[in-house]
Amino acid sequence: MDFTSALPTFVVTLREGTEAALVVGIVLAYLKKAGQSRLNSWVFGGIGVGVLGSLLVGVLFNGVLAALAASDQAYAPILKQLLEASFGVIAIGLLSWMLIWMTQQARQMKSEVEGAITTALQQGDRAGWGVFGLVTIAVLREGFETVVFIAAQFQQGWIPAFGAFAGLVGATLIGFLLFQLGVKINLRQFFQVMGILLLLIVSGLVVSALRHFDQAASLYSQLSDTANLCFSTASCILGPIVWDLSQILPDRQFPGILLKAFFGYTQKLYLVQAIGYLVFLTAIGSIYLRSVTGTADPPSATSSQKAAS
Repeated sequence: MDFTSALPTFVVTLREGTEAALVVGIVLAYLKKAGQSRLNSWVFGGIGVGVLGSLLVGVLFNGVLAALAASDQAYAPILKQLLEASFGVIAIGLLSWMLIWMTQQARQMKSEVEGAITTALQQGDRAGWGVFGLVTIAVLREGFETVVFIAAQFQQGWIPAFGAFAGLVGATLIGFLLFQLGVKINLRQFFQVMGILLLLIVSGLVVSALRHFDQAASLYSQLSDTANLCFSTASCILGPIVWDLSQILPDRQFPGILLKAFFGYTQKLYLVQAIGYLVFLTAIGSIYLRSVTGTADPPSATSSQKAAS
C-alpha cells in the first residue's frame, strides 16, 4: 500500500498543528499559574470547535470539487480546474505567509499569547469567552491552512486524511511532552527542518497550480469557437516543454512519486512552470533564510517548561 500521498499532508499538519499546540500549551500553563484552571474547559471547547470548523471547510471544498467532477455541464471541467488552481494560489499565499511570520514572530509568541489571556481574564464573567475565542482562532487558522493545502492538491481518499490525522497526533504529542512532562525539545531545529520541507512542498504547488490554469485554458479553447488561448501545441500558456521523463522517472511510481510529494517534481515540466518554481523558491526561500538567521530562537523547551511551572 502506497502511503506517499500522506507524507505532504503529514508534514503540513505536523508543523501547523505544533504551532496551535504551542498556543494551547501556553494558554493552559498561564491559566494554571494564574489560578484560573476552571477555564480549561473553555480551552478544550475552543480546540473542538476549531477542529470541527476545519473539517467542515474541508468537506465543503471536497464536495464542491466532487460535484464539478461529476457534472455533465460543458463548462464544469473548466470551473473545476480554475477552482483547484485558486485553492493552490490561496494555499501558496497562506502557507508562505505563515512560514515567514512564524519565524519572525516566534520570539514574541509567548508574551503575545499571555498578553491576550491577561486581557481576557480582565473581562470578569466573559473571561471564558475570551479564552475560547483565542484558542478557536489559533486552531481554526492552522486547520484552515491545512485544509486549503489538501484541496489545492485535490487529494481524496483515506490515505491523505491519514497523513493529516497522523500529523495532528504528532503535534498533540509534542505539546504534551513539552507542557505536561517537561521534556526538552529543540523547537528551533524542529521548525527549521519543517520550514525547509514546507518551503519545498509549497514550491511544488506553484507547478501544479500553473498546470491547472493551463488545463483550464486548454478546455476553454476546445469549447469556444472564437477564442483560442493556446499559444503552442505542447501547452496553452506554459510554453515549450523543458523535459519529458514519463518513460524514465514517472511521477506516479516510486521514486518519482516521492520526489513529487516533497519537491514538486513532475514528469512533464514546461518552461513557465520551471521559471515559476525557481522564482518562488528563490524569493520566498531567501526571505525565510533571512528570517531564520536574523531573529532569535523560537520558543524553546526551556521557556515552555517555565510557562508550565
